[in-house]
Amino acid sequence: MSPEISAAASSAMSRRLFLEKLSSVGGTALVLAGMSALGFGIESAMAAPPQLSGGGGKRILILGAGVAGLTAAYELSNAGYQVVVLEARTFAGGRSQSARKGFQLKELGGELQTCTFDEGLYINHGPWRLPYHHQSVLYYTKKFGVPLEVFVNDNDHSFINFTKGSGPLASKPVRKQEVAADIRGYATEMLAKCVQQGALDQQFGAGDKEMFLAYLKREGYLEGKDMKYLGTDGRGYDENPGAGVDPGPGKASTPHSLADILHSNTWRTLGSVANFEQQRTMFQPVGGMDRIPAGFVRNLGPVIRYSAKVEKISQDPGKVEVAYVDGKGQRTTVTGDYVLCTIPLSVLRNIDIAVSDRFKKAIGGASYAPVGKIGLQMKRRFWEEDHQIYGGHIYTDDPDIGSMTVPSTGFQGQKGVVLGYYNFGGNAAKVSAMTPAQRMAFAAAAGSKVMPAYGESVENAFSVGWHRVEHNLGGWAQWSDEGRRDDYPVLTEPDGRIYLAGEHLSYLGGWQAGGVESAWQQIAKIHKRVHAA
Repeated sequence: MSPEISAAASSAMSRRLFLEKLSSVGGTALVLAGMSALGFGIESAMAAPPQLSGGGGKRILILGAGVAGLTAAYELSNAGYQVVVLEARTFAGGRSQSARKGFQLKELGGELQTCTFDEGLYINHGPWRLPYHHQSVLYYTKKFGVPLEVFVNDNDHSFINFTKGSGPLASKPVRKQEVAADIRGYATEMLAKCVQQGALDQQFGAGDKEMFLAYLKREGYLEGKDMKYLGTDGRGYDENPGAGVDPGPGKASTPHSLADILHSNTWRTLGSVANFEQQRTMFQPVGGMDRIPAGFVRNLGPVIRYSAKVEKISQDPGKVEVAYVDGKGQRTTVTGDYVLCTIPLSVLRNIDIAVSDRFKKAIGGASYAPVGKIGLQMKRRFWEEDHQIYGGHIYTDDPDIGSMTVPSTGFQGQKGVVLGYYNFGGNAAKVSAMTPAQRMAFAAAAGSKVMPAYGESVENAFSVGWHRVEHNLGGWAQWSDEGRRDDYPVLTEPDGRIYLAGEHLSYLGGWQAGGVESAWQQIAKIHKRVHAA
């Protein structure tokens, strides 16, 4: 390596380390590229389905009419295959559900819930947002004419309400914009003073120091030669400016102290850029997430057999056979050339399936996340009327709640449905043990700590604990490193004539894109095999 290259590499490394240290003060580390390499939150890898033709009437049995099963059914049907879809529910979509008036759900060991929201209101109690880079799902929303609208995934004007910290900001609703402006202002002020004093001169090349100071001044809203943070209008006003002389120019808000922000832990909600899978603005289908599976169903023939609960999957060298119980309780069998099973592994491990011992072991290799959601119908949109919050999350450090979210649709309407909690793991299991009425009361009480009108505005609710839903038994698959290494690759390949697909066989776990792209990969393998025979 030449001295020039060596020096450049050394300089680049020191700058990288410098920026990483900076990020630990004012934002998250710059690791997005590494996330893709490690398989944590990767971009949708496929933008269009495989081009298939010449199915020749071969019969494919597809188990499950979730997004993965619907994708496979649509593409294989168009390619000339004979398709039969068995779906245990009375409707298609799998976890891609929207609860609206009349929708019913009965959890294992629970009571029957019937959604009583007003007409036009709904909650996406399964998947509820779409990243811009999940081109596989967006391919079908465009193809089927499913209109999209913006999902506000981050709102600077929303509240942070953290109770586990200390100081005057603990247990006090604070606007996110205040925290963001203040901690970044103080952090850049301290860094600017270090730069001015020459403490970091070795980090900079010719002209870099002046440009970096200019950046810090702009980033932290610093003033004067001493680069002091005194606040900014972006954090809000105590009295907003108006017309005439009263109220006149407005009264600027006073920054919180750095110590108060640090001790309250509210700074933990901040990041220099949005997470790769959680952009600040995302998409949602207009009218509910169930519009996506409805688009598939509109464009499929009568290939789905509803209320068909699979009991046994058999195969021999020449065919496959699936035994199921229909809606009338009668046992029926159907035969085909191949099976594409999209049933969640959490459910499939309890079905009699004729595969190798190694394949059966791999089916048990993933755990499934306990996940809970509740939608609360509010009699008025107090978050807009009283607090000027239009979409976005209310941040809390209560793990039984997770986050609350006000809707990104129906702005300035009379009513709306708020996501009262979105919890995970043991916290989801704990809350799901409550009755639906208790869940509603619990969520209402938590929200009242942030906005006074919250509890008194709740009219009715609809909730789900996905780990208690018979045909899912969890929100999504969770693979350990060992499971990804030892079991996951086994399931991506067929066992005889049986293929698997779903979000659980992707690195896009929990996302609809994972189900779509897994289906694309597997139907391409089936098609290749058919034509090689």
